Amino acid sequence: MRNHQDHGHGHDGHEHGHDGHGHDGHGHDGHGHGGHGHGHDGHGHGRGRWARIRHRVAHVVTPHSHQAADKVDSAMETSAEGMRTLWISLGVLALTAALQAAVVVVSGSVALLGDTVHNAADALTAVPLGVAFVLGRRAATRRFTYGYGRAEDLAGIVIVLTIAASAALAGWAAVDRLLDPRQVHLLPAVAAAAVVGFIGNEWVARYRIRTGRRIGSAALVADGLHARTDGLTSLAVLLGAGGAALGWRLADPVVGLFITAAIALVLKDAAREVFRRLMDAVEPALVDAAAAALLGVPGVVEVGELRMRWIGHRLRAEVAIVVDGDLSVRAAHEVAVEAEHALLHAVPRLTAALVHADPSATTGDPDPHAALAHHAHA
Repeated sequence: MRNHQDHGHGHDGHEHGHDGHGHDGHGHDGHGHGGHGHGHDGHGHGRGRWARIRHRVAHVVTPHSHQAADKVDSAMETSAEGMRTLWISLGVLALTAALQAAVVVVSGSVALLGDTVHNAADALTAVPLGVAFVLGRRAATRRFTYGYGRAEDLAGIVIVLTIAASAALAGWAAVDRLLDPRQVHLLPAVAAAAVVGFIGNEWVARYRIRTGRRIGSAALVADGLHARTDGLTSLAVLLGAGGAALGWRLADPVVGLFITAAIALVLKDAAREVFRRLMDAVEPALVDAAAAALLGVPGVVEVGELRMRWIGHRLRAEVAIVVDGDLSVRAAHEVAVEAEHALLHAVPRLTAALVHADPSATTGDPDPHAALAHHAHA
């Protein structure tokens, strides 16, 4: 069965594409066939004044108004939450780097200098993410019809490249120190600065990862993983200082090599997550949940092609449902509306659903997609 969502018509049905603005698949502003007015702000359908989504695993639904001026845009909320996380983590990392820099001046520790520079670089990764969150707030245009959510995925690429550069720098520093061991002064101060670096980075890592997963931002999760690698680098400095205190001058570079391997593993995970977003991958469990919700809608005979994709930290869905071929256009439209409604409730962070209704086939009926057959790709 084919799914032709790009066509503004349904077979005894209707198509919807709500993106928080009350527009249906035909371009009407809040009006469908049969007098339906919709304005889904990323979730359920109701009659209160406000609507918002706060998801982790389960979903929470609050009624909302049909008046556009009264609605809270959940995409704006999640972007604002991401920006708040970036600013707070930037402040924590800047303070951490400043404290470490003071110790570098008095100790002459090259290892701590590298860790300080690493922490400063991690703080600066907030810049591409901040730009992406700001761009993501912009409304869709005739050229960028899906909006600017993809900027967040591009920021994820920058962060992955930054992690790769960090791994290369850590490896180079470790090898250089093996070839040219150096004396470190004020080892207790260096150890204390390393602990501060680890605590600061681990706190930022947990904060970014938690927020990124809550709002569905792969780039913010990747940035949190990057902060975690910086915390591991701080531990390397601490262990190296301990080894140096015991008289083993090669302790720092040896531990540095192990940390380089750990950073490479984190790089692999971050790169995989960002790559999957760029390739429109979604968790199979989300697709299963969407299909189950659709099959539970009265009037849905079968679920045809079902597609979902992330655009930044928001999900979009396109689906073809099969309905009774004897239904009127109005009745098929009502089934499509209920199908969309069920999707918005069942799938966390889903902000748009395009539903196409096909008539069920009986023996002798013509193919409803026959006119499009010559456009099919092999």
